[in-house]
Amino acid sequence: MKKIDVFDFDNTIYSGDSTVDFYLFCLKSKLSILKYIPKQFWAFILYKLKIKEKQYFKETFFVFLNSFDNISDVVKKFWDKHKQKIKKNVLGLAKNYVVVISASPEFLLKDICKEIDCKLLIATDVNEKTGKFNSKNCYGEEKVNRLNEEISEYEIINFYSDSKSDIFLAKLAKESFLVKGKKVKKWL
Repeated sequence: MKKIDVFDFDNTIYSGDSTVDFYLFCLKSKLSILKYIPKQFWAFILYKLKIKEKQYFKETFFVFLNSFDNISDVVKKFWDKHKQKIKKNVLGLAKNYVVVISASPEFLLKDICKEIDCKLLIATDVNEKTGKFNSKNCYGEEKVNRLNEEISEYEIINFYSDSKSDIFLAKLAKESFLVKGKKVKKWL
């Protein structure tokens, strides 16, 4: 049985929302992506009115990716500027095999997770050219489903998140912690 420490990414080991920061970074380098704002805004309204699912909103949001020839280069430049937002004090709490589980796109997190010595990244598989999802949004209970697909026998020793939507993982852990800023407090 593999003993693991599980971390959410955004607002847990990263100070902020990496997807929002990445979008703003992209916007600074290519103002032409502003043309997608009406479509993105409309998708957001439909999501908030519960007419469309969250995945519809997120896929519409990520349509801006098709404006870039090589998103991997953009992601590398993004992390060169933003890796100082990794909360080393929170990440330093890991004592076991480190797993990051996030709703953020895998293409955005894979390189930085290698750099911070994460052993396994589970995130939303988003096509980096079209913004379409190749997997379900890795959020809420889906995080548990995805973990079960990746590791057959495990014990979550410690779980860290900023969001109560991660209650499904928190309940599986021996100990769970809520992260607010740089402060970490016992959760369940």
